Amino acid sequence: MTNAVKHFKFEPRGKRRIHKKPADAEIEACYRWLEREMALVKPALIVALGATAARALTGRAMPVRANRGRITDLPDGTKLMITVHPSYLLRVPTEDQEAEYARFAADLALVAEYLATFRHAGSPSRPQPLRAGEPPRSNRNP
Repeated sequence: MTNAVKHFKFEPRGKRRIHKKPADAEIEACYRWLEREMALVKPALIVALGATAARALTGRAMPVRANRGRITDLPDGTKLMITVHPSYLLRVPTEDQEAEYARFAADLALVAEYLATFRHAGSPSRPQPLRAGEPPRSNRNP
């Protein structure tokens, strides 16, 4: 897990600090760290939580609503899935919260399904993804 933009800016609203969306120049300035992290980890799948993460990974605006819930390819072949940022779920009007949470859970279920398929396919050149709660193991195929 990482952040696409490595700094935090906010505006005070009463006693709360509200996160401000980073500018394109700030996203681009942080990309080299994100790129290095991806090169080191070599993830089987990246889940972009929100528009800023999607923009950082694709290099262009990617509206979350139009692009969420499906697995696509980044130019280097890494798989990408875009979904909402969890903080979005906290701001959804009460009458829509249950439906939006269900959509988010469905997006994460798709990720789990993909990783389970990837894991069972057994790629010797990449580490096998773990499910939550599994103990660490070697990268050797069973």
